Amino acid sequence: MIKRFIIALILLVVVVGGIVGFNMFRDRAIEQFFANMPVASVTVPTEVVEPQAWTPGIEALGTVNASQGVDLTVETTGVVKEVLFKANQQVKDGDILLQLDDAVEKADLEAGKTQTALYKTTLDRATELRKRGVGSDVTLDQARTAFSASESQVAKLQAVLDQKQLWAPFSGTIGIPRVELGQYLAPGTIVATLQDLETMRADFSIPEQQIGLLKIGRPVRFGVTADDMPFVGTIKGIEPKVDPTSRMVTVRAEITNPEGRLTPGQFVQVEVVLPEEKDVLTVAQTALVTSLYGDFIYVVRPANAGNGAAPAPAAAPADGAAAATSDDAAEPALVATQIFIKPGRRSHGLVEILEGIKPGDQVVTAGQNRLSNGTPVKVDNTVNPAAPAQKQPAVQ
Repeated sequence: MIKRFIIALILLVVVVGGIVGFNMFRDRAIEQFFANMPVASVTVPTEVVEPQAWTPGIEALGTVNASQGVDLTVETTGVVKEVLFKANQQVKDGDILLQLDDAVEKADLEAGKTQTALYKTTLDRATELRKRGVGSDVTLDQARTAFSASESQVAKLQAVLDQKQLWAPFSGTIGIPRVELGQYLAPGTIVATLQDLETMRADFSIPEQQIGLLKIGRPVRFGVTADDMPFVGTIKGIEPKVDPTSRMVTVRAEITNPEGRLTPGQFVQVEVVLPEEKDVLTVAQTALVTSLYGDFIYVVRPANAGNGAAPAPAAAPADGAAAATSDDAAEPALVATQIFIKPGRRSHGLVEILEGIKPGDQVVTAGQNRLSNGTPVKVDNTVNPAAPAQKQPAVQ
């Protein structure tokens, strides 16, 4: 009985030992297989970091208005007799735009002029009598006073008559008429809008920390989008007070608008152009990766450059693959190295790098989500999303 038990125990140990040994052998073989398996290279676009001229700018959002713009209104009551303009008509300073019924005012003015003429005759007669010594000074003074009062009354009646006409206060483009013939108007009724579209102004706000970068006459770019800023202007005014609520300061710039492409009330992108700087290290904004641990980029370096990344083991070529091209054999193995950097200013798709890289470094501009420190890479710049990120020319 004991002999059978010992034999069964030995068989059990042999079976269990075989199973355990087989599992250990299998795990070891799998581990060696994956350890020796070559890591696939990731194809990425890159750019070489070089010092270049940098034209920094202050970006903001603004609203465009005409340098001269007003809603035209009438000063007195009356019935519309004539509308002397059409929508979008170019008018000149002093042009008559609207005529109200002024028959009563014209009659009053004629009566006043007639009365003035009578007082003038009386004054001339009193002056002549005084010269002959038969008239008194009192009579002459009364005649002179009556004539002066009548002249003032005529001037008043002329002013009342002039209020029956609406004049263009400056040259510009007039808008759509808002009144009709025969319509009764009250004082303050808006007739149309008049805008001088030749010269525009843009109001925008910037943070209080950047006030020191502003000065009167500094060039400013404008556009409907940040990628297209064809309009150029200059700063004409800086608000001397910072808004205590938003901590922003209001700035006004003047823009030439010869083709009339800008419209009052339009939203625009604004960039205040600062003086150009030399030898600034910049990379495309697509190369910068932001994480909880900080900002970093990937730099492409040779696998044996001592960058802390283990070189990828080469795959053993098959017997039929021994005829590899000489170009492939000459290419050095490249890996992506994670470098933490200190970014600075940003403008036109570029970001200034203050610390972390040096001239000549080859940085990855796209596809960072497929990379980690030490990932083998291949460089292919046939498609590079960072290519449009180019420095804007300085405004003269």
